[in-house]
Amino acid sequence: MTPMFVPGPVDVSPEVLAAQARPMLPHRSKEFEAIFQRTEEKARKLFATQRPVFQATASGSGMQEAGIRNFVVQDVLCCVNGAFSQRWFDVALCNGKNAEILAVEYGEAISPNLLETALKKKHYEAVTIVHNETSTGVENPLVELCAAVRQTSPDTLVLVDAVSSLGGVKIEMDAWGIDFMLTSSQKCLALPPGLSLAAASERAMKKAETVPNRGWYFDLMLMEKHRLKDSTPMTPAMALIFALDVQLDRILEEGLENRFARHAVMAGRVQKWAEDQDMPPLAPPGVRSKTVTSLVNKRGFAVAELNKFLLARGMRVANGYGPLKEKNFRIAHMGETQLEDIEALLVAIEEFCS
Repeated sequence: MTPMFVPGPVDVSPEVLAAQARPMLPHRSKEFEAIFQRTEEKARKLFATQRPVFQATASGSGMQEAGIRNFVVQDVLCCVNGAFSQRWFDVALCNGKNAEILAVEYGEAISPNLLETALKKKHYEAVTIVHNETSTGVENPLVELCAAVRQTSPDTLVLVDAVSSLGGVKIEMDAWGIDFMLTSSQKCLALPPGLSLAAASERAMKKAETVPNRGWYFDLMLMEKHRLKDSTPMTPAMALIFALDVQLDRILEEGLENRFARHAVMAGRVQKWAEDQDMPPLAPPGVRSKTVTSLVNKRGFAVAELNKFLLARGMRVANGYGPLKEKNFRIAHMGETQLEDIEALLVAIEEFCS
């Protein structure tokens, strides 16, 4: 099967899909608790953390809300350079927080200097950063941004959305000083949608203890209470956890460094090809995503027509997102996609454009 080249949901291997069909278990049973425990242990390797990893029945947006509700009483600064970082700001507003935006143009990255300047003007309890902005194909310089927060406002928490990068790009949560990091199942992890994973630093969890009105469903203190018993407060998406168990084995068998290298090679191939075709990536060199490329549609074709052509060949790309619709189109190179799949796609797009 030739894969889809959309930034989620991505294709899922037959082995992982089949894992969902295993018989259900009582979610308070020892059998399920053993599976839940080992998925959490394997997920820590993915996050590069010694901290617990929460497994929630929700999309990544749910965990964005968890970050806001658990770690912010009032003031939060949201770094915005695309649609999904904008969403985190919108989530903060909807939860009654005093949220402010640090914004740059779509296609640009948040600079550490810009963040430092904002933090010197006002104290914030937390800063939200989308590591890999799926809408624009920009990878924000996360190491430098975390360092900027630590140097300028040491008690400010760093909250990171790694929905379209974790599992495809190396991120070291503990070493980089990330306080809360979330991802979801349907992108680099190559699982069906509906599951989100997140981890929180010790100091972040201590802050959560002091935050009123954390809600119930996304209360990380409640999740931690149940996680200590290898369980969840509510019935989890058991079939997705069965699939996660299998997929984490597959990811670790490939090797994290090998997986990261594969994603980087695919990204480099797409981005070099895009330059050669005069449909350059929206993101400038140095901050281009390793998991999804947003190409400027200089040829002006209808993306629906391109997809009609590609679908006849078992392929699909994504339109530009939000204000970039039709102006751009996006090629995802994540999950189970291999370089030979990318080569087949590029040949097909050239054929369409000829």
